[in-house]
Amino acid sequence: MPATGTTTPLAREHFPAARRWSYLNHAGISPLPQPAVDAMHRRATEVSLDGEFTYPAHSAEIERVRSSAARLMGVPSTDIAFVKNTTTGLGMVANGLDWSPGDRVVVPDLEFPSTLYPWLALADRGVRVDRVQPEGPGGKLTTAAFADRVQAGPPPKLVVTSWVQFGRGWRVDLAELGRVCREVGALLCVDVIQGLGVIPAELDRWGVDFAMADGHKWLLGPEGSGVLYVRGSRLELLRPLEPGWNSVAHREEWDNLELVFDDTARRLEGGMPNVTGIAALGASIDLLHAAGVPAIWSHVDRLCELACSGLAAIGATVLSDRSPEGRSGIVAVHLDGLPIPLLAKQLQAEGIAVSARAGGLRISPHGYNNEHDIERLVDAAARLTGA
Repeated sequence: MPATGTTTPLAREHFPAARRWSYLNHAGISPLPQPAVDAMHRRATEVSLDGEFTYPAHSAEIERVRSSAARLMGVPSTDIAFVKNTTTGLGMVANGLDWSPGDRVVVPDLEFPSTLYPWLALADRGVRVDRVQPEGPGGKLTTAAFADRVQAGPPPKLVVTSWVQFGRGWRVDLAELGRVCREVGALLCVDVIQGLGVIPAELDRWGVDFAMADGHKWLLGPEGSGVLYVRGSRLELLRPLEPGWNSVAHREEWDNLELVFDDTARRLEGGMPNVTGIAALGASIDLLHAAGVPAIWSHVDRLCELACSGLAAIGATVLSDRSPEGRSGIVAVHLDGLPIPLLAKQLQAEGIAVSARAGGLRISPHGYNNEHDIERLVDAAARLTGA
């Protein structure tokens, strides 16, 4: 399988991991680019030298990153709060909404656990969870499948889904799902961690009400620094769960003890933000903006197609749906010859980072990967499986 070029939208030299890995596991944990490492180190060093007196500059940087993240999501910056991870954002929605016995939540079956557990945990409040069944081996979650479950009982209070399913990579049509939700008056909550940063997003236009993502996958950021989107018109529906000095309109007026919540999503942040983590996340988002997410998506999609064709040529079965409406940056394949978890470990031992998920070998390249990375994967998989 010959390489066809080396140009990448994200500069490969920004990623030290690329010197030792063909890193194809961005659906797991992304390696940090050097600018993110430098930003984190710079902010920590500043605090080590000047303590509290760094806060004004760091606070200004936090607001810059808020605006940059909002632009990536296609939403107003006033609708963005920083959270420690995706699960925190989901919990803020699950526990912040006002629930009544008999309320329904519609969520896909075979979801990532953290995208399902918050709703199951509402059983003691009388909340019913109805699951959408994926269709076919590729795990399709079509708008029609969602609509069937939505219409199978009283209108749900909330529809929840991952934008891109973590196992085999099916991408939900959020614009169409948003239309289905609006028709019945349901809110739409989306875990966007497996799409944000690699696929262009227009969450506001698509009708998404809540969305969340940690930074450590396609955003190329650090673990434990993420974003939560709450549509401005839905903000009053969420009770702030951890109110603190940073939640109020008069923050930093330490003697003013009135509880007057900020009129933006910042009211959900509570206390001191993760300054170094947000700085690193901001540096990574800057790289995404500089390259252009459409260019990154085109490049990643082409690498996924190269992986599918190369692995199919050695006898692999492509498990992921690769139709234009369902494809994403995640590809899962099955190969005979070795158990998939063992094959993943042996590939990792040879410097090729992949993972075993949903019965398949999961491959997830990013914008700095090149054709040589795919060639290494295919050649090693052929040799290890005896294809």
